[in-house]
Amino acid sequence: MIAGRALRTTMTAFAVLAASVVIEPAMTTAQAASEIAAVVNKVPITSNDVTRRAAFLRLQRAKGDTKKIAREQLIDEVLKREEVARVKMSVSTDDVDRSFARFAASNKMSPQQMGQVLNQAGVGVEHFKSFIAVQMSWPRVVNARFAGGRSGRMSNEELVKRMAEGGQKPVTTEYVLQQIIFVVPEAKRKSILGKRMAEAKASRSKFPGCEQAKTFAATMLDVSVKPLGRIMLPELPADWKPFVEKASGGTTEPRATEKGVEFLAICSERQVSDDVAAEVVFRAEDLIKAEKTGEDPNDKKYVEELRSKAQISYP
Repeated sequence: MIAGRALRTTMTAFAVLAASVVIEPAMTTAQAASEIAAVVNKVPITSNDVTRRAAFLRLQRAKGDTKKIAREQLIDEVLKREEVARVKMSVSTDDVDRSFARFAASNKMSPQQMGQVLNQAGVGVEHFKSFIAVQMSWPRVVNARFAGGRSGRMSNEELVKRMAEGGQKPVTTEYVLQQIIFVVPEAKRKSILGKRMAEAKASRSKFPGCEQAKTFAATMLDVSVKPLGRIMLPELPADWKPFVEKASGGTTEPRATEKGVEFLAICSERQVSDDVAAEVVFRAEDLIKAEKTGEDPNDKKYVEELRSKAQISYP
């Protein structure tokens, strides 16, 4: 699932583009990459990067100084990418590729045709996929920080006000989860991912429960168990939530991730209704509202915080 108003705007722009492609000649790499446009925490942003993003903005019918807007967007993306890496919440390459394919299909193109359009427009496939990766990963980080991460918690007054508006304290499900990972080295991903998926599916019927999970994993090759602790339903990452809700036999369906093939074991679940649960539910509601409107104050607050701590220079 691709999150964010920016990507929805891009899809609309490409729908128009697919009907009538009128593309300005792109600047050559040699011309565009001759200068450094900005440096963010020692990470350079080249004029080539800015040119590609400016071309991307033109496809979105952006108004104003597209090069200046492009540069500032790229600075924010470097900061977001660093934060995503720091908290280890990046989506996988496969997730990005699947989103790219869905994006192409929504514009009645094959991925190859979409790639050709992007290249002709001066955007480039890799630049666009990098944009998709950030758009998919960043909402997870914001959610973990402001919803699941417990940072910037609601005041008692705000909680009481929200509960009064709803008439009663919210109820949600709390899970105790374990992550079962069938590790796939990146170098062998193409050759063994299918085999590992089959192994993961076969192991579910034999899963002995969370207490015996590590012993069970030890009987198989390159399988690890990671306790995730207590997680409330609204805190679950968007890509795992439907799997947990549809789980059967105490485990979820396996899915391919950047680590390999994984499924979750549900050790226990219960209904909870306390102040912490209420806060989690309210923040999840705020997140859904922000997604619908395209405006998330926590997103802006987080980026401003990262900018205030970053070393940014414009050579």
